[in-house]
Amino acid sequence: MAQEQTTSAGPDLTKGVALADFTDGKLVGHVGDEEVLLIRRGGQIFAVAAHCSHYHGPLADGIVAGETVRCPWHHACFDLRTGEALRAPALSPLACWKVEERDGRVFVGEKREQPRPRGKTAPPDAPGKIVIVGGGAAGFAAAEMLRRREYRGSIVMLSNDGAPPVDRPNLSKDYLAGSAPEDWLPLKPDAFYSENAIALRLDTEVIGIDVKAREVNIAGAPSVPYDRLLLATGAEPVRLAIPGANEPHVHMLRSLADCRAIIDVARNDKRALVIGASFIGLEAAAALRARELEVHVVAPEARPMERVLGREFGDFIRALHEEHGVVFHLGETVAAIDGRRATLKGGAVLEADLVVVGIGVRPRLALAEQAGLKIDRGVTVDASLQTSAPSVYAAGDIARWPDPHSSEAIRVEHWVVAERQGQVAAANMLGLSERFDAVPFFWSQHYDVPINYVGHAEQWDEIAIDGSIAAKDCLVRYKRNGRVLAVASIFRDVASLNAELAMEQGATP
Repeated sequence: MAQEQTTSAGPDLTKGVALADFTDGKLVGHVGDEEVLLIRRGGQIFAVAAHCSHYHGPLADGIVAGETVRCPWHHACFDLRTGEALRAPALSPLACWKVEERDGRVFVGEKREQPRPRGKTAPPDAPGKIVIVGGGAAGFAAAEMLRRREYRGSIVMLSNDGAPPVDRPNLSKDYLAGSAPEDWLPLKPDAFYSENAIALRLDTEVIGIDVKAREVNIAGAPSVPYDRLLLATGAEPVRLAIPGANEPHVHMLRSLADCRAIIDVARNDKRALVIGASFIGLEAAAALRARELEVHVVAPEARPMERVLGREFGDFIRALHEEHGVVFHLGETVAAIDGRRATLKGGAVLEADLVVVGIGVRPRLALAEQAGLKIDRGVTVDASLQTSAPSVYAAGDIARWPDPHSSEAIRVEHWVVAERQGQVAAANMLGLSERFDAVPFFWSQHYDVPINYVGHAEQWDEIAIDGSIAAKDCLVRYKRNGRVLAVASIFRDVASLNAELAMEQGATP
C-alpha cells in the first residue's frame, strides 16, 4: 500500500548537519522535497529514504542491526549500503544518497544510481526453465527475486486467479474499509511482468505434475516443461456445509474478486453477518463497521482468537470490537441461511443482507499429493525448501519446514512468511544454498490498533505480560518450559523488532 510523501521534515541536509545532532545514531532531514534518513554506524554514515517502501513506515522509529535498518511496522529490512529490500514484505529498494563529511559536519549530495544488490547472483550453470505454480505471495516473491538475482532463464508463473498478484492483507483491511484505492493493491504494475520476461498466465488450471518427465500439466493447454519447479499453491477458504451456504449474498474473502463482490454489496446494504472470529473475519468486521454496516459475528469459541493469543488478549479483542458496535454471538454456529435470515444452532435468527465467511483456510495439497510428494499436514520440505522430489520446491501456506527457533517442523499461513520463503526458494532453485531460518511474523489491524506477532507458539504453559493489553500498550511473551516461543505486541514496535532479532540470534527475547 503506497502512501503519498509527507511534507519534508528536519534540516536541509545539503547544507550540512553536525554529528552532535544525531539521536541514537539517526537523523531525519530532507534533500529537496524528499525525506532522508541519516544513520551513523561505526565510522560510516549512510543516507537512505526515510520511509519503508512497503507501507511507508518511518524507518527512524525502527532499529539498526549491522548494516541494515528494519521497519517498525511490518519488519521489512533494508541494506544500508545499497538500499536493497533484503526481507519481505518490502520488495522495492530504498533510494540512497551520497554523503560527505567536512569539518565535523555531514553533507548529503546527489542521489546515487541504485547500487547493485550485494547478494549472490545466478551462476552460469543456473537451470534454464523455472516454473512457479501459484500467483500469491510466495510465487510472486520468488519470481521477483529470480530476476533480482540476475537470472536470465525463462520464468513461467501459472495462477488460477484472474488478477495479477495483489497485496492480499489489504483485502481485509484498508481496501475493504474503503480507505485505500484499488491501484495500491498490485504488488507490481502490470508492465513489470513483460519488462522482466515473466510469463504470467492467469486463469490457468494446473491439473497435474509429472516429476519424472519434469512437466506441469494444464487443463486445455500443452504441458509446460521445467528444470526447477516451485509449488506455491497457497490455501483456500473452508466453506460452509449448511443449507443456504451457496446463496449469492454469502461470500468468502480470499481474492481481489471476492473483495470486490463484498464491497459491491456493502455499498447498498446495511446488515452484515460475519461467520468466524478469525483474524480475517474480525478484520473484515472492522472494515465493514468503517462502512457503517451493522455487524454481527457468530463463532463457536468462547472468546476470539484465544487459541493464538490467549484469554486476556482474546477478551481485549472482543471488547475492542464491541466498543465499535460489533455484536458477538459466541459459543454459537450458523445452522442454515434462508434468504436474508440466518438461523443459529441455538435457535436465534439474525437478519443479514451480506454474509462473510471466515472460518479458516486449508492448504491446497492436491497437486503435491498427486505428484507423490511427502505430505505431513502440509508439503514436507527441508531447510532449503526442497520437497521429497528432486528439483521441486514448495513455499508459502502449503510448506511444513524445520523451524530452528521452535525446534519443530511447522506450517504457518502468514503473508510475510510466504514472501520470505519464496525469496529463499528462488535462491535455492539457482543453486545458491540458502537456509530458510527467518522468524515467523504477522500483523493484524483492528480499527486503530495494530497487533504484531513474532515467533510461533502452538502451545504454551505461561504468558508473561509487560504493560497492559487493555491500555493498548503491551509486549506479551508466550513461553513453554521457560523458553519464549513467540511475542505479541501493541504499540511496542521497537520491542517487537528486538524480540525478532533476539530469536534470530538464538537469544531469549
